[in-house]
Amino acid sequence: MSLAIVHTRAQEGIHSPAVRVEVHLAGGLPGLSIVGLPEAAVKESKDRVRAALMTAGFEFPTRRITISLAPADLPKEGGRFDLPIAIGILAASGQVPVEALKQREFLGELSLTGQLRSARGVFTAALAAGKSQRELIIPTEDAAQAAMAGASEVLAAASLLEVCRYLHGELKLEFPPPETAPAKLEQGPDLLDVVGQHQARRALEVAAAGGHNLLFVGPPGTGKTMLASRLPGILPPLSEREAMEAAAIASISQQPLQAGQWKQRRFRAPHHTASGVALVGGGSRPKPGEISLAHQGVLFLDELPEFDRRVLDVLREPLESGRIIISRAARQAEFPARFQLVAAMNPCPCGFADDGTDRCLCTPMQVQRYRSRVSGPLLDRIDVQIEVPRLETGQLNRGLTGEPSSEVRARVIRARQAQMQRSGTCNAQLSEADLRQHCELSENDRQLLETAMDHLRLSARASQRILRMARTIADLAQSATIQTPHLSEAIGYRRIKLH
Repeated sequence: MSLAIVHTRAQEGIHSPAVRVEVHLAGGLPGLSIVGLPEAAVKESKDRVRAALMTAGFEFPTRRITISLAPADLPKEGGRFDLPIAIGILAASGQVPVEALKQREFLGELSLTGQLRSARGVFTAALAAGKSQRELIIPTEDAAQAAMAGASEVLAAASLLEVCRYLHGELKLEFPPPETAPAKLEQGPDLLDVVGQHQARRALEVAAAGGHNLLFVGPPGTGKTMLASRLPGILPPLSEREAMEAAAIASISQQPLQAGQWKQRRFRAPHHTASGVALVGGGSRPKPGEISLAHQGVLFLDELPEFDRRVLDVLREPLESGRIIISRAARQAEFPARFQLVAAMNPCPCGFADDGTDRCLCTPMQVQRYRSRVSGPLLDRIDVQIEVPRLETGQLNRGLTGEPSSEVRARVIRARQAQMQRSGTCNAQLSEADLRQHCELSENDRQLLETAMDHLRLSARASQRILRMARTIADLAQSATIQTPHLSEAIGYRRIKLH
C-alpha cells in the first residue's frame, strides 16, 4: 500500500476543523514534500518525524514521499501534525495496518526521541472529534484536558511506539475518565475584608447580580482595587455551556485548565501599558486577547485614564456584541468576548480631588484633560458609575465591615436564577423586546426617568441601561415589577459627571 489517509484537526479561532493527512509513496529520488498551506513549524515536521521514526526503530522509506494536508486552502500551523504524519508514513509503507486508522484521529508533536509532546487546543479538538464520533489519540500530558470535554473517547500515549503498538493490538492505551466530582470553587478574597464603603459594596452586588459593567471613581487607597478583586467571589458559577466556551479559549491560549476548578470565573487585570492587540487579540496568526481570556469572567482595568485612549476605544464594540472578529489580509478569526468590565480611576491626576482635604493642586484644565482620556461613548457603556470616597480615620480604626462574600453571593445567585427563568439571560444582556416586556414602568416612574435623562443629559443607550439596572435591583428585592425606589437607585448610579 503506497497511500494512507490519517485524520487530524487544525486550529482556527476556537474551532478545530478536520484535516486529512494524505501520504503517498512513489518511486524516484528519495525526498519528502508537504503541501496544503503548511507554515514553518509544519514544514519542519519532516525532520522531527524522520528522527522520531528512526529512533523508535522504524524504517524511514527511501522513496519519494508526498504529504498533502487537506483542505488545501486552510492554513496549517504548529507541531500538532507530527503524529498523524508519522502514522501516515508508517501506514503507507506497510509498517502499521491501514484498517486501524479508520474512525480514529491523531494529534500531537513529536520529539526527536519519539516521545509525544503537548499540542495547543486539545480541548476544542476533543469536542470536534466527539461530534464526528471518532476516537482521539493524543499525548499523555493533554489527556486530562481532553477528558474534560466529555464529548469523545480520548486515548493517551506517551510515545510514537506506544501508538503503533496500540494500532497493532499489542497494547491497550488508557482512557482518562472525565471529572465526575463537582467543581470546587477557590475561596478568593472576601468582602469581609473591606472596611466601610457600603455604597460601593452595594454597587458591586448590583453589578454582579445583573452582569453590569462597573466603574469606581475615588482617591488612592479607598479600596477600589480591593472591591474589584472580590467580584469573582460573589458571581455565580459558570454553567456547563459557559464553562465549555471559557475552557476552549484557555486551551487555544495554552492557559492552565484544572478539572476541579474549570467553572471558576476568570479575573484578568492587564497593565495599563497593554496595547490594543494585547486587549482584543490579533497578530498575523490571530490569537485571543485579554477580553477573550476574560470571557464569561471579569476584565479589570485599573488606572483607567492611564490606558491609551485608542486602546480603550477598541473595547466599545465587544462590550455590545460579546465577540471580536480579527480580520487580516490572509485570514479571519472570531473569538467570544462576553466579559464583565470593572474599571477604577482617580478623580484627577494627583488623585486627591474631592477627598475632603486641600491636598489637590490640579487646575480645572488638568482635571478635564485627565478625565477626557476616557471617551464618552465608552463611559456610556458602563452601567454602574460610583464614587468611592476617602474613609475617616475613625472608621478605619473601628474596622466597620459588612457581610461576607458568601451571603452576598447567595442573593446574587437567587437574582440570576430569576433572570434566567424569565428571559434566559442576565439583565445586562436583555434585548429590546425583553426590555419592553419585563421593564415596564408606571407613568410617574416614566416621567422620573425622562426628567433624569434631561437633567443628567443621558443618551438613549444610558436610559436603557438604567432600566436594566432597575430590573436587577428589583430582582435583588424579589419584586415582580420595577418600583420607584428601584428606579431611583439605578438613576443614582449614573450621576457622576466625568465630562
